[in-house]
Amino acid sequence: MVSHFDYHSPESWDEAIGILREYGTDAKVLAGGTDLMILLERGKIAPQHVVSLERIPGWNTFTLNGTLTLGAGTTYRQLEKTSALYEKHIALVDAARQVGGVQVRNVATVAGNFCNASPAADAVPPLLAMDATLTVYGPDGERVIPADQFIVGPGQTVLRAGEVLQHINIPALPEGTATVFLKAGRRQAMEISFVCVAVRLTFTGDICQTARIALGAVAPTPVRAREAERHLEGRAITPPAFEEAAHLATQVTAPISDVRASAEYRRHLSHVMVRRALEQCHDRISRRLGL
Repeated sequence: MVSHFDYHSPESWDEAIGILREYGTDAKVLAGGTDLMILLERGKIAPQHVVSLERIPGWNTFTLNGTLTLGAGTTYRQLEKTSALYEKHIALVDAARQVGGVQVRNVATVAGNFCNASPAADAVPPLLAMDATLTVYGPDGERVIPADQFIVGPGQTVLRAGEVLQHINIPALPEGTATVFLKAGRRQAMEISFVCVAVRLTFTGDICQTARIALGAVAPTPVRAREAERHLEGRAITPPAFEEAAHLATQVTAPISDVRASAEYRRHLSHVMVRRALEQCHDRISRRLGL
């Protein structure tokens, strides 16, 4: 049963910050509400104040002009309907398409999901793979945080008291870049991942210039496989290189056993899915560049 709370609808970021600063831990931020309302309904939280961001100008817009900037209110449905993202940013689109049903994606926000800090959040690995940064705003002004440093544990972020996530920034992706997102769950849709993988590769000719590999649902936080990335960069790619990178990627995992999958199966699947994602990413680049 949802407890009683006071509802606030500020019309600027500074007004929102002022309310959060005044009420401290008794206040929660409301974006799409798909996570917050479930926690309220289940009695997991009982805030005295709920602060909606929906009346703040521009909070739910996003722009793509080389750099991709997602406002705090950008929904998954907005991403999946934007054809300009279907080439280089397709990993983010594919992740968005697998979040709940259409009704959920119409209101669920990427920023809200990031702040919920679930180890299995589908959109987080693609953002890590694209070197995203997060701009937060609070009583001490603005901070820019690399996406892979924002979540520090299940349900835990680096947000300070009174801070809110304003927008997510993805730098322009060079030519010769492709991305892939793969997810494994017990069914094809509306299911929490027990492994998800995002990969980004950038090639010049047949040489891999940049590699990014990120995994979700296999550790307390989404993780980057940095040693695996370094193994691929600066070299022509061969099937054995992908196999070794997949092996190295499993070294950063620390999976648990739960009702969805065992730790052993998650670790095995991480290897298989990283290799498969790298192969698919390479195929996309090869077709585009005619390699």
